Amino acid sequence: MKILLTGSSGFLCQELTQFLATGNSVKTLGRNSSNDIQADLRQAVNSLEHFDCVIHAAGKAHLVPRSEADKQDFWDVNVIGTRNLLKALEEHPPQRFVFISSVSVYGKSAGFLLNEQSPLLAKDPYGESKIQAEAEVVQWCRQHDVICTILRLPLIYGENPPGNLKAMIHGIKKGYYFNIAGGRAKKSMVLASDIAKFILKAAEVGGTYNLTDGYHPNFNELSNCIALQMGKKFVPNMPLFVAKFLATIGDILGSKFPINSDKLNKITSTLTFDDTKARLAFGWKPSPVLKGFNIYE
Repeated sequence: MKILLTGSSGFLCQELTQFLATGNSVKTLGRNSSNDIQADLRQAVNSLEHFDCVIHAAGKAHLVPRSEADKQDFWDVNVIGTRNLLKALEEHPPQRFVFISSVSVYGKSAGFLLNEQSPLLAKDPYGESKIQAEAEVVQWCRQHDVICTILRLPLIYGENPPGNLKAMIHGIKKGYYFNIAGGRAKKSMVLASDIAKFILKAAEVGGTYNLTDGYHPNFNELSNCIALQMGKKFVPNMPLFVAKFLATIGDILGSKFPINSDKLNKITSTLTFDDTKARLAFGWKPSPVLKGFNIYE
C-alpha cells in the first residue's frame, strides 16, 4: 500500500512509521528536511501524488496556551493545516483518509466510559480546533468519495513519552511526585504500538472511534508500575486537604506553581472512554498499558 504520513516527527508517528514501513511504501510530509515531502501545512501545499491511504497525524499538541498567539497557533496548525492538506489532495484523492483526533473534543474533565455519541463540548483552543478539523475532514471525504476514519485518542504511551507522562516519570525518578488522595482517579490510556497495529484495519472500515487500552489504570497503579521499574518500593501519597491548600496558593501565584485548582480537579477526577465501537467494527484488541509500560530512560 502507498501511504502518506503527516507529522512524522511527532511521538505517535515514530511508532507508526516503523510499523507501517513493513510491507508498505510510506512517504512522510513535514516541515523538516528529513521528510520525503518537505512542506509547512500552515501554508499552501503543492498538489500531491496519489496515495492509497493518507494518515494525518500532524498537529499542535495539547497544552495550556500562554498567549493569544498560542491560541491562534492551534487554529493555524490543526485547522488551516488540515485544510491545506485536503486541498493538496484534491487532484488525486486517496481511497482512505485517517485523521488523528483527540478525546479532548468532548470537553470533559470527568466522566465514565464516554462513547462516540457524547456531545462535542470542548471550549478550549485545542479541543475546538480538533472539532473543526474533524468536521472538515468528514465533509471533504464525503465530497470526494473517500473512506474517512477519525481516531479520538486519550493519553498515549510508548517509548520516551512526552507531556504529563514524561513529567510523572521524571518526578518519580527524582522523588518529588506524589499521588493525591490515594491516586484513585482513573484515566484512559492507549499504547502507541497498538494504534500502529490496527490503524490500517480502521482505515479499511471508516468511522469515528475512541481507542483505549480497555482497562483505564488509576494514578496509583500507573505510578507504582513506574516506581517498581526504578527500584523504588512505593510512591508517596498527599492527603487531599493538603493538595487543596497548595492548589489555592497556585491559583494566586500563577502558572509557575506546580499545581492549581484546575490541575487538582483533573488529577482527582476519573475520565474514561468507551472503545466498544472499535472492538466491534475492526476487531480492536489492545494490550493493557500497565503490561506494556516499560521505562526506557
